[in-house]
Amino acid sequence: MLGAIEKTPAREVERVYGTTVFGLLNVVRAVLSAMRLRRAGHIINFSSLGGFRAFPGWRIYCSTKFAVEGISEALHDELKPLGIRVTVVKPGYFHTDFLDPRSLMKTGSEIADYTDTAGRTRQAALERNHRQPGDPAKLADPIVKIAAEPEPPLRLPLGSDALALIAAKNAFAEGETARWAVLSRSTDF
Repeated sequence: MLGAIEKTPAREVERVYGTTVFGLLNVVRAVLSAMRLRRAGHIINFSSLGGFRAFPGWRIYCSTKFAVEGISEALHDELKPLGIRVTVVKPGYFHTDFLDPRSLMKTGSEIADYTDTAGRTRQAALERNHRQPGDPAKLADPIVKIAAEPEPPLRLPLGSDALALIAAKNAFAEGETARWAVLSRSTDF
């Protein structure tokens, strides 16, 4: 779902959450009892760069991927003592039909005030379609490798764009935290 939050119908938001968040939870709950009894298993959830940084126009999609990140992190801590591993995969842009008009849903109308944010993202999606840097033929190999790892990563970013975006956001967060540290500490007893 691509578009400004203000113009995204509630039924579409619920549909995206139904698939991305509640669908994931349903599958996890369905397999956990068997994994718990075996004291083994590996849950591999798919998030996205959008689960690490929200982008204009992709806010609904990104918010579902933030939920996948949080669920995966909670599961990791909850299931580790039971011998069950959890990894959340964060692919960057892969050369697929993800941005293609046949698979990408957009809000029906646009608001001029969002031209420079969500509107720019709509245009970028058209321009990037089938020009994404990630090779989908290479995506499965890292997943297979971490599936066999006795201590796999909690988070696995895939793609040079994913690594660059994560580094940039981490640097921003560190700078912002340092800038406001005095105010942040002012709330302590």
